[in-house]
Amino acid sequence: MSVLEGIPVELSVVLGSAQIPIHQVLKMSRGAVIPLDCDQDAPTLVYVDDELVARGRVIVEDERMSLEIIEILPKSA
Repeated sequence: MSVLEGIPVELSVVLGSAQIPIHQVLKMSRGAVIPLDCDQDAPTLVYVDDELVARGRVIVEDERMSLEIIEILPKSA
């Protein structure tokens, strides 16, 4: 086992974003729909420890959802 395998990192997969007032959030219930600022063909963003590292696309097959990485971004300076 590599010494790196035990280091935890936070991975975030972002489909899109939305800005809505808190009073609308508080009124939401199960089944609420929040429109995002992108269309279904927009790339999904992959962050590791708050740094954008890749772009991908969501794949849905039956009941399973996965992410295909389509571009790995260069390390930021």
